Amino acid sequence: MRLVATQASAARSGRVKTIAAVGMAGLALVAVAGCGAGRTNGGGSGSGSGLVIGTTDKIFALDPAAAYDQGSLVPETQIYQQLLNFAPGATTPTPDAAQQCGFATPTTFSCTLKPGLKFANGDPLTAASVKFSFDRMLKLNDPNGPASLLGNLDHTDTPNNTTVVFTLKNANDQTFAAVLATQAGPIVDEKVFPADKVLDDDAVFKGKGYSGPYTISSYDKNKLVEYQVNPGYNGILGKAKTATVSEKYYASSDNLKLDIQNGNIDVAYRSLSPTDMDSLGKNGKLTVHSGPGGELRYIVFNMNTMPGNTPDQKLAVRKAVASSIDRDALSNGVYKGTYQPAYSPVPQAYPGAIESYKTIYGDKPDKAEAAKFLSGAGVQTPVTLNLQYNPDHYGSSSSEEYAAIKSQLEATGLFKVNLQSTEWVTYSKERVHDGYPVFQMGWFPDYPDADDYLTPFFAPNNFLQNHFEDPGLTAQLAAEATEPDKDKRAAIIQQIQTEMAQNFLSIIPLLSGKQVAVSTKGVQGVDSTLDPSTKFRFSVLSK
Repeated sequence: MRLVATQASAARSGRVKTIAAVGMAGLALVAVAGCGAGRTNGGGSGSGSGLVIGTTDKIFALDPAAAYDQGSLVPETQIYQQLLNFAPGATTPTPDAAQQCGFATPTTFSCTLKPGLKFANGDPLTAASVKFSFDRMLKLNDPNGPASLLGNLDHTDTPNNTTVVFTLKNANDQTFAAVLATQAGPIVDEKVFPADKVLDDDAVFKGKGYSGPYTISSYDKNKLVEYQVNPGYNGILGKAKTATVSEKYYASSDNLKLDIQNGNIDVAYRSLSPTDMDSLGKNGKLTVHSGPGGELRYIVFNMNTMPGNTPDQKLAVRKAVASSIDRDALSNGVYKGTYQPAYSPVPQAYPGAIESYKTIYGDKPDKAEAAKFLSGAGVQTPVTLNLQYNPDHYGSSSSEEYAAIKSQLEATGLFKVNLQSTEWVTYSKERVHDGYPVFQMGWFPDYPDADDYLTPFFAPNNFLQNHFEDPGLTAQLAAEATEPDKDKRAAIIQQIQTEMAQNFLSIIPLLSGKQVAVSTKGVQGVDSTLDPSTKFRFSVLSK
């Protein structure tokens, strides 16, 4: 799911490999990827029969400038094209709308567009469209949008109709190519999208100012969205294997489970409970698929409105909470081992990851240590925590998860927890306007790099909108994002994790997990799209 101008660029997706810097000398070009256009009948290169996808997730907005969440990423993945994108299974971005991209100098990244590109409405897609898209993203700087992924972008130029040149604030950016493949990178039609305001969903649907593998043929927000293949698409994903796809939205995971179990839908993607997954895995007519996801579940503190009369008291409260959480109980008791305890903002598969919260606060609750933090700062107990969580976006088990957290905190005698929940569309609006002192969040990465778990969270004006900022840490974020030496970069990443756990704790990591989907036996392509990009691509699915 994920931000605003910072000194270093970042984003959200993947696992394991760090994205290598694209060559700096001369113009290192990204190779041209496969392209093609799907057919409007016969299902592209596939069987032609439609697919139905089920989910409990919610679309926040179709305008890419206003959405940085997993529910909105799904339709974005189908309808928008980007200069660079991740092919299924890839951890390095390759050309999509671009023919080639690379660094001309350490601070200029240039892309040449494929000739003859068009939006689904027939308007030409040119370098001016690309410049408009990135200028608009930064100008709107929507609090629920991904603009902070472009924190290292100074300005965009268009020498001609097919060339786009990005000038960066900091040289040797190790992540900018990947950022172009994130939710900050969709190209929109300048004739459809206004430069100075967010376009509402109905206007996005009707205007068709996008150029991805599919167009939206029918739109009933968070109830039913129907897609049909875009015959003009010319990008990395090639021909869509299925001509028509519908996504059905469920208020309850119970009904989602029932429909996949009875074969009324073809795929269930987000979010079934661990108990449901275990039950469905025993059904011979279904297949449970899992893939690398890098999902992180964590608690966020609003640095202004959380309990505490002074910064020292607020820090003491955060440290006391960190000393009182039992992650193993959450992992095993609530999630049946489908999520693992997380002791760092950076999942352990990434280069530079360390378990800094375990090192400092241990892996078991320590009431005495928690009490010491509070008494040392003069905080009276019990501390009242107004803790907000979301019951639909992060799965139905969130209710059980946060009930367990409430119980753990109150068992110390140091906290009184007022637990409240709000559905996602309202939750997304209220949390960025200081509505919640302490609240649940989850992270679905943009691209495979540790920076994607650091800069979006801790840079100035970060996507959490929780008023955290530290100049020293900001400088370290810029340093790690521009350090080409892998070992030196990993050392900086480790230092950031240690300082966050020791001195700041603006978030407390809880759990990490994989992507999971359930399909009927006849569906193909699910495993190929459950990859580090966390982009669920309808175009690779067929039955």
